Amino acid sequence: MAHFPSSDGQPAWRVGVLTLFPEMFPGPLGLSLVGQALEAGLWSLETFQIREFGLGRHRQVDDTPAGGGAGMVMRADVLGPAVDAARAANPDSPIFYLSPRGRPFDQAHARTLAAGPGMTLLAGRFEGIDERLIEGRGLQELSIGDYVLSGGELAAMVMIDACVRLLPGVLGAAESLAHESFENGLLEYPQYTRPREWEGRSIPEVLLSGDHKAIDAWRRSEALRLTRARRPDLLNRKPGRA
Repeated sequence: MAHFPSSDGQPAWRVGVLTLFPEMFPGPLGLSLVGQALEAGLWSLETFQIREFGLGRHRQVDDTPAGGGAGMVMRADVLGPAVDAARAANPDSPIFYLSPRGRPFDQAHARTLAAGPGMTLLAGRFEGIDERLIEGRGLQELSIGDYVLSGGELAAMVMIDACVRLLPGVLGAAESLAHESFENGLLEYPQYTRPREWEGRSIPEVLLSGDHKAIDAWRRSEALRLTRARRPDLLNRKPGRA
């Protein structure tokens, strides 16, 4: 399955996903603003069915772990040609393997990737993939959190969504991005809207004052308060770490 730009002919931000379950895509990526951007050609998505490169009549893609142990491991001699095909389709983009042991994916990395030509993602299954594939193809490993999923497809969707929403024209208002969590090394300040009172709780008066300087100061103070309480590690990071 592939989606390519059809509006102004400009190159789209391109994503390739290697997976045993291409039917999972675009999934939620085909909805809301990210889905509209896909239809508008602001980014493109192509999936590569790993099983097409499988071995024998049954298109085998995995085998038992060397040295013994539970589960199955995806074979390097299957994934190698699959990765080569995906790389040939998107030669200028970095390729990542979604893995719990990978470097944590964060907002700074999303910004860096969104500013580039796109990315190719390998969604593994079972117990993982043969280490020789990672070494032989120079794959970078990325993780979306300290937990284990059934496969890399959901992690790939998280990465894609985080990057696509940063592309010019996807969300519309650049100012809204500037005040989001992690963009300035802080969590986002609390948000409110109408009604003015709800179940005995009121919108803070400063937000209704019309004093933009006071509002900005309140929001900064609240962002610092929440970050200290919930994610103090963010305060020790260098701004813009990628």
